[in-house]
This record gives sequence, C-alpha cells and structure tokens, in this order.
Amino acid sequence: MAGRSGRTVRDLRRGNRTAVLQRLYFDGPMSRYELAPATGLSGGSISNVVAELVEDGLVEEAGTVESDGGRPRTLLRVAPAGGHMIGVDVGETRVRVELFDLALTELARTERPLEHHGYDVEAVVGHIRDGITEVLADTDVTPEQLLGVGIGVPGIVARTPGEGAVVHGQTIGWDTVPLESLLRSACELPGSVPYFIDNGARTLGQAELWFGAGRGSRNAVVVLFGSGIGACLVTEEVEYGRALEWGHVTVRVRGRRCRCGAQGCLEAYAGAGALVDRWREAGGHPPEGADEETALAALLAAAHPEGDAEAEPVAVAVLEETAEYVGAGLSDLVNLFQPERILIGGWAGLQLGRHFLPAVRRYADAYALRHPAERVSIDVGRLGPDAVTVGAASLPLADFFAQGGRRPTPDREHEAANG
Repeated sequence: MAGRSGRTVRDLRRGNRTAVLQRLYFDGPMSRYELAPATGLSGGSISNVVAELVEDGLVEEAGTVESDGGRPRTLLRVAPAGGHMIGVDVGETRVRVELFDLALTELARTERPLEHHGYDVEAVVGHIRDGITEVLADTDVTPEQLLGVGIGVPGIVARTPGEGAVVHGQTIGWDTVPLESLLRSACELPGSVPYFIDNGARTLGQAELWFGAGRGSRNAVVVLFGSGIGACLVTEEVEYGRALEWGHVTVRVRGRRCRCGAQGCLEAYAGAGALVDRWREAGGHPPEGADEETALAALLAAAHPEGDAEAEPVAVAVLEETAEYVGAGLSDLVNLFQPERILIGGWAGLQLGRHFLPAVRRYADAYALRHPAERVSIDVGRLGPDAVTVGAASLPLADFFAQGGRRPTPDREHEAANG
C-alpha cells in the first residue's frame, strides 16, 4: 500500500535498511543506541532493521563498549563477507581487475598489459573477461556472490535501452562501443550480476570522496592525470559525481594538436605523453624506448635531482610551463564550480603532484577570481594508483546500499546497471 507521499511500506523498509547500512559502513562500528539518533529512526525501528540485516548476514557484532552505569552496549558493523564486488580499471597501459569484499578489502588482483593491442575493443573485453575469471578462481568467491562489476573507462559513457552502457572514447578510437553488451556476451557471469560502467575520472572521484582526501566535502573536484586528463565534479546535488572532459578545455588558441583532433587542449600540454614529448622537443633526453611512466619519472628526476646534482634547466622550464597550464585549467574549475577542494590523482598526477603542486596553486590563484580562489584547497589525492579500481568497485556498492542491501536479481539486471 502506498501512503500519501507515494512511498510504499516496502520503500520505507528499504530506506530504513539503507540508512542503517550506510551509517554503519561509514561511521561504524556503532551500537543500536547510537544508531537511532544518527539515522533519525526510532529505537524500535532500529531493533527491527538490525535484526533483519543480521539475519541476512550483512551486519555482525564487533565487540562491546561500556555504557554510563548500564550494561555494556554491543557494537555493530557491516559484515565484510556479506557481499563481493569486482572493480576494473581500463587504464592507459594495462587493464587492472580487483576483487573486494563488502569492506572494500582487496581479496585478489590481476593486471594485463595493453602494449601489443592498445585499446582494441576485442582485446580489452578479453582482458576484462579473463581477469574476472582469474580473481574469482584465486578465491572461494562464486559468481553468484557478486553484487556487481564496476568498470572505469576513458571517454564518455551513455546508456541506451537494450545495449546498456555505450562508450564514446574519441581519444582512444572508441566510437559508440556497446561495452556492456559485449561483456555480457563474453563473460560467464549470471545474468543477475549487474555491470556499472563509467568514466574513470568519476570512479576516481567517488573513491576519493568516500574514502580519501575528499571525504566530508560538500563540493569538490577530483582531477585525473595520466596519458589523458579528466575530472569529476561532486556536489550535494550530484551525489556520486559528474564526469567532466576537462582535459579538452582550450588553454592555448591554435596550440599543440591533441589526440582528440583539436588544438590547444590542456591534455596536449599536461598529459603524460605530451609532457614527455615537449621535454624531448625542448632538448631533453627521455630514455629510449621507455614507457610513459618511466619517461615521466626521468623528467622529474632531471628537474629535481637527488644530492648535489644540478637540475636540468630544460626539464625545469617544461615543468614550470606545465604548472602554468594546469593552474590556468584549474582556475576554470574554480570560477565555474567554486569547489571547496580540488584533488589531483591518477598515476601521473601522483608523480607530478609533490613536485609542482606549489607552482600549480600559485598559477591557479593568479588566474582565478579572488573570492572563490580564497576558499578552495588544492591537494594530492590519498588513495594512490588503485583509486580508479576502488571507485569502480564502489559503484555496485552504492547500488547495493540504495537497494537496502538486497542482492541483484534477474528482473532488475538492466535497471541496476543503467539506472
């Protein structure tokens, strides 16, 4: 029966379960006594919901705590074995697949390089399929225990009826790739296991905001630096973030050609490959045959040598110029969205951050409007290179919470994945 608000008793129960699960997940362990004011539910409702969640294997006891003059209170937490998620990062040099329990503790991982086939769609689908098979085989987790598979990809993700998630990855040569339907055909997973496919910057943003440096902020931007550049905006209105193709803002009219085909994009100056190319063109000497990560590390070592060695002027100049481009790009984000925090992540962002963060802040302040610039902090993310995979795994976790801890079923297979 639906009430005047249109919500049914089932909706209310699901909402109560969601409130308890989320509070225990992010703020637990907690006692039943603490859960009531924290969730706004009555003591009776808390007792009923907790009893259901314990029976379902989603909540378990986690010790006791002394109370004021009464019996010790039992602490509760979300049971790590209550569910499992797979997170996939379709990165720039490899496909990384990780299996997590409900507490997002890593249980198994595998990586497959992309050097030989690049972003060939069939190869990427095969890497994901084989990776899922491998991490499940390495544990006693069965496919039926999965709450979902989250996948972070480069490009724009759209959702279409019948095909699910479709990827538009102009910079990697993906033109309307029906990735979800391809994975459903290739992977031997039950039809009830949903796929959650989204932009890699958004999965990075969700990870940092749930578990990293962005936790507690109401309005933040997380930027990702690798070969490509992206960003994720999270506000109170957009809880799980909105991907921004920030790497393709124009920072120089008629500038360098970007791999998207346009000229003057930020990515054409501050993406890892572009940065190394600019160093070489300016007279630097990247290691012959090195991959981007190794070449970028060499650039940073040349600009910031250890001991008494002198810094290479060309490397210093390239990094300073890059800091200005990045600072100018960040000023656009500051002026447009007025975030509380900007967090820099991605493998290249983590390498670069500690070396040129002061210069980036200086240029962002110079180019942004004074009022919003005074109210934003710019820092490096805390979660390291696994942040995209963790964020990808948190996509099925978020859906699991929204469903009140109910497991995926065949009748909502596409509803969950394409929401």
